[in-house]
Amino acid sequence: MLFDLIVIGSGPAGKSAALEAARAGRKVALVEELPELGGACVHRSTIPSKAFREAVREAGFALGRGPTRMPTMARLLDRRDGAVSSEARLVSGELKAAGVATFHGRARFTSPNDVEVASEKGVTILTSSLLIVAVGASPRAPARLKVAGRGIFDSDSILSLPKVPKSLLVLGGGIVGCEYASMFAALGTRVTLVDRRQEILAAVDREIVRRLTDHLERQGAEIVLESEAETVTRAARGQGVQVQLSGRRKLRVDAVLVAQGRHGNTEGLGLTAAGVETDERGLIPVDRHFRTSVGHIFAAGDVVGPPAFASTGMEEGTIAARNALRIPGPELPALLPYVIFTLPEISMVGRTEEDLRESGSAYVAGRADFRELARGRLRGGSLGGDEGLLKLLVDPESRRLLGVHAFGEGAAELIHLGQAVMSLGADIHYLAQAVFNYPTLSEAYKTAASRALDELQAGRPKAPA
Repeated sequence: MLFDLIVIGSGPAGKSAALEAARAGRKVALVEELPELGGACVHRSTIPSKAFREAVREAGFALGRGPTRMPTMARLLDRRDGAVSSEARLVSGELKAAGVATFHGRARFTSPNDVEVASEKGVTILTSSLLIVAVGASPRAPARLKVAGRGIFDSDSILSLPKVPKSLLVLGGGIVGCEYASMFAALGTRVTLVDRRQEILAAVDREIVRRLTDHLERQGAEIVLESEAETVTRAARGQGVQVQLSGRRKLRVDAVLVAQGRHGNTEGLGLTAAGVETDERGLIPVDRHFRTSVGHIFAAGDVVGPPAFASTGMEEGTIAARNALRIPGPELPALLPYVIFTLPEISMVGRTEEDLRESGSAYVAGRADFRELARGRLRGGSLGGDEGLLKLLVDPESRRLLGVHAFGEGAAELIHLGQAVMSLGADIHYLAQAVFNYPTLSEAYKTAASRALDELQAGRPKAPA
């Protein structure tokens, strides 16, 4: 079967690529291994985990106000199943309306232009002069930490826990590890978060990370750095999991979550037959046009590596399709917002204080605590409103924003105003003079901008020592 474009994978990147090409009038085939469309984002990772997070948050546990009665996992996951089904239907409907031909089965390149799709119904051969690989990535545990349920889980399987564990060891202080550590700590689980590095969330502003770690510790969580699990074994007679950490420390917990990196889902895809190169993690190197080592084959989404967010994957897929079809359009923006859905959440755009200091850049910082805002006080501890922080980093000369960092419930939404101001090149006088609805968290921008201006007027720009 001949098509103008073949897309492999129906997650955020693959769906966006297929829709962009179909809207341009091309004949598009999309291949998905799972029985339903949406990819791992819909069925295993983003949507399930965020639905679980919402259930935890709405139950009122986000700030450690433990319930008198622990909710069951079944109750907490009620929303997940509905959210997954709804999102899968939405993706399917969009693709169908656009005229994209969908094929379910395992895809494998048999040549640079041919893809074999194997399913229970048999084998179908698809052919095209243009292809986009958007197969995503999956959690990959070290060999010594075999993930096979019965107490040892990864991010794809952790929500299959039969009940909320009394104790949980999280191995890995990256985004996924911190998100789940915060969710289960909010449920009253005794969480131990272990990372072999000297810090968690290394790319995040340290002041924001300190806010998170303080919050987790108030909930009873323990953070252990510069340590790792040497052995993980299931205890006898279903008595949990025993873990030997480096430094001779031993722990016995109800469950272990291994969150130590992800690998591209390229194994078995036949990329060698297509001539496409991959790295040691199964990721596909691409150029700024998302072209692989083979000129007519493109790749986008988690399979090409960082930043590996659903939001960026959507844009990457769209841009990859445009480039493949030679449709004019913008490149991926340099200014991208990031969000970490801990409880409360973290969001950022632009540079951190650490980055500015290391590069020798002068700056001033303006801060606004949510507890200073009427909206923050009204929301109080139940939603993390009174623990939040908005920080603006400002260039002393141009008075433009260099970075925006937020911690607290609503941070993911709040960050977009700062992103817009940065993208448009406005200075912080706009934020200091703007009128915001009252009471709202957006007032934090006015407070933080005014304080940054106070620092500038006092002649206190910060620079590296």
